[in-house]
Amino acid sequence: MGGFISANWHLCLAMMCQSVVGPGQPQPQPSSAKIVNDVDSSRLGALPTAAGWIARLAYAHARRAGIELAPLLKKSGLTDRQLKDRAARLSVHHQIQFLNLAASALGDEFLGFHLAQLPDLREMGALYYVAASSETLGDALRRAARYSSIGNEGLSLKYFEKDDVRITFDYVGIARHSDRHQIEFFMTALVRLCRQLTGLRLVPSRTRLTHRRSNQGGSELAAYLGGHITFGARADELIFIGGTKDIAVASADPYLNELLVANCEQALAHRPTNRGTFRSEVENAIVPLLPHGKVRASEIAARLGLSQRTSARRLALEGVTFSEVLECLRGDLARRYLSDPELSISRIAWLLGYQEVSAFTHAFKRWTGMTPREAHARQAPRANPARTHDVRII
Repeated sequence: MGGFISANWHLCLAMMCQSVVGPGQPQPQPSSAKIVNDVDSSRLGALPTAAGWIARLAYAHARRAGIELAPLLKKSGLTDRQLKDRAARLSVHHQIQFLNLAASALGDEFLGFHLAQLPDLREMGALYYVAASSETLGDALRRAARYSSIGNEGLSLKYFEKDDVRITFDYVGIARHSDRHQIEFFMTALVRLCRQLTGLRLVPSRTRLTHRRSNQGGSELAAYLGGHITFGARADELIFIGGTKDIAVASADPYLNELLVANCEQALAHRPTNRGTFRSEVENAIVPLLPHGKVRASEIAARLGLSQRTSARRLALEGVTFSEVLECLRGDLARRYLSDPELSISRIAWLLGYQEVSAFTHAFKRWTGMTPREAHARQAPRANPARTHDVRII
C-alpha cells in the first residue's frame, strides 16, 4: 500500500491543487451552473455543503434497484444534474433528505450502513490519502477529524486521546434528529478506514448514537461494530482502547503526508464557514433534554452561551419562535418514534417530554388529526433477524 500511495502522490496532489484557491484567485467553477439547489438562493453562503459522496452512492444504488429517482430528487431539493456532476457540492440538508427518501423507497432501514461497505475508500480523495500516509492510527484519525469539514461542512469531528481514543461527531447547522443514515455511514466508513490502514479487524470498545433504534433493529450494525453500541445516547461517538492510537499505519509515507497536510491546511483556511440556521442549533440543544423535562427557552439559550433575549431575537430573524421550534421538533420526533413497534405510547410521551400520555395524545391529534395509537397501529412491523449483541436503548 505504501508503494501504491507513493507512486500516485502526483495524482492526489493534482486533485488537491484543484480544490485549493489562493488569495486573490478566482474560485474554480464546477461544470454545473448551480452548485446547491435551494429555495432561497440568497442564503446559500449559510448552508453547510458536502462533497456529496454518500448521496451519489445512494443515487447509483437506487438506480440499480430500479427505483424511480425523479420524485425522490424533487422532494429532497436535488437535481439529476447535481448528482451526476461529481464536482458539484450539495446541501447537507438535501443530502440527508435524499438518503431518508431512498431508504424508504428501497425498504432499507440500514441504507447508510450498507452504502458504507460498498466503495473503495480511496474515493474519499484527499481525506483518505492524508490519513493513509500518516505514521500511526492516532495521527490518521486526528487528521481525518481536522479535515473532515472539507468533505462535509455539516459534521464536525473531534479527536480526543487520554485513557482511550474518542472521536465525536457534532452536527453544525443541521438538525441532528433528521438523520440516521448519514451518521451510520460515516461511523461505518471510519471503522472500515481503521481496519484498512492497519490490516487488523479493529472494533470500537463502545459506539454511541443519539438516534434510537430497537434492540433487534440495531443488531446488524452492532455486529459490524463489535456489539458494544448504545442508541439514544447524549453524543455521537466512537471509542477505541487507548493503545489503538499507537498502531502503525501500513501505508505510512512521511514525505507525502507532509505535502498533503500543507494542502489540506490551505484548503481549510480558504473554505468559508457555513454555520446553517440558528434554529438547527436550538433543535440540537433541545433533543437530549426532552425526556428530562428541562426544555425551557432560558435553559437552551444558556447552553448555547446566549441570553434568552438574544436567542429569541436570532430565532425571530429566521421567522420562528422558541415554542414553534419545540412544537415542530416534537411532531417530527413523534412520527419517527411511532415507526418503531417496540416503543410504547407511554415511552414515546416520556421521550418527548410530556408528563402525561393524555397531553401527548392531545398534541399529536392536533398535529395529524389522529391519535398516537392509531398512527402506531398503521406502522407495519418490520422483520429483523434477532442476534445477541450488547445493544442498549436509553
